[in-house]
Amino acid sequence: MLEAKSLSCFRDQRLLFDGLSFLVSPGEIIQVEGPNGAGKTSLLRILAGLVQPESGEVCWQGENTRYHRSNYHQQLLFLGHQPGVKSMLTPFENLQFYQAVDQQPEPGAVWQALELVGLTGYEDLPVAQLSAGQQRRVALARLWLSHKPLWILDEPLTAIDKQGVVALVALFEQHRQQGGMIILTTHQDLIGTPSAVRKIRLAATSAESS
Repeated sequence: MLEAKSLSCFRDQRLLFDGLSFLVSPGEIIQVEGPNGAGKTSLLRILAGLVQPESGEVCWQGENTRYHRSNYHQQLLFLGHQPGVKSMLTPFENLQFYQAVDQQPEPGAVWQALELVGLTGYEDLPVAQLSAGQQRRVALARLWLSHKPLWILDEPLTAIDKQGVVALVALFEQHRQQGGMIILTTHQDLIGTPSAVRKIRLAATSAESS
């Protein structure tokens, strides 16, 4: 359902990757690997439609996402390095807001999501008073509320403990089994879903898929 076609990317007058093509089908997890500076975050931002590639295109259900941004973004959940939460709202209010935008309120789901990311007891504090790691976990809690088929996640396992990693990887597997797609970067092993993970390794001006 998602296809990258001959993508190339320049940053700071340097070619990060060129001619990168791959297809992501329902039920797949794609892990993007590579050394620092290889373009992992740049690739995710291109796939999410936040920046345009130097050349090539990203297609969703056969249509170029550049010309069908609204429809594409309705099917996509992107979590980048920045938490993307409202600092004046509490964690609970942030997740309620996300549910309202998604038009899929589920009583009790917000409390469960906060518990799963270890924020029980912090739900009524303004996000601005939380640590950077806690703010990151507020953003991650959105995954337990999301019904979007495509997740694009930049280092989602950062800033959570081992128990949280286990819960998050289990959620990835659940999403995959339900036909969802995940593209992510991480320095940690996705224990529990080894056979379902396909890896794409970036290096300057090249990419390898396995």
